[in-house]
Amino acid sequence: MKLIAFVGMPASGKSEAAAIARSMGIPVVNMGDVVREETAKRDLSPTDENIGGTGTELRRKEGMDVIAKRCVPKIRLLKSPVVVVDGTRNINEIEYFKKQFGNDFKLIAIHTPFDLRFERITKRARTDDMNKTGELKRRDEREKGWGLDKAIEKADVTIENTGTIEKFQKQIQELLGNL
Repeated sequence: MKLIAFVGMPASGKSEAAAIARSMGIPVVNMGDVVREETAKRDLSPTDENIGGTGTELRRKEGMDVIAKRCVPKIRLLKSPVVVVDGTRNINEIEYFKKQFGNDFKLIAIHTPFDLRFERITKRARTDDMNKTGELKRRDEREKGWGLDKAIEKADVTIENTGTIEKFQKQIQELLGNL
């Protein structure tokens, strides 16, 4: 089983890349969904603060690779030759996936400049999105605190997501088609 993980700053295009994988018939496991599920179990509303706080607490109590550990059983249940993971956040998660999948694990970074990410956030309207640039900066810093910037540096491939949605979709389709 090949495992393809997308990594990138918030609103860089990871979820769009995962949607493209789904449209190609590749199953997707979303790491953020694991944190959102835990947030819901705690009866907290799905705000950025609550979801981020839950993710931070899980990592503090159970280790930086806790989300990856919770995802692997979901991945294995899919019994697919290729699975995509949306939302890797740190080196520990990458190392855990590499330990589980060996050379069949590939990390794809998606890079999008801050201003473009903020512009896209204001259009997508998710419950955990922010509506001020300062809020996105705080989220970026929180996720860098988990090691996101170092995880991005470990990518096997980096895709620049600065053009049209159609260009990005084509890049992801070509990349996934060649793996």
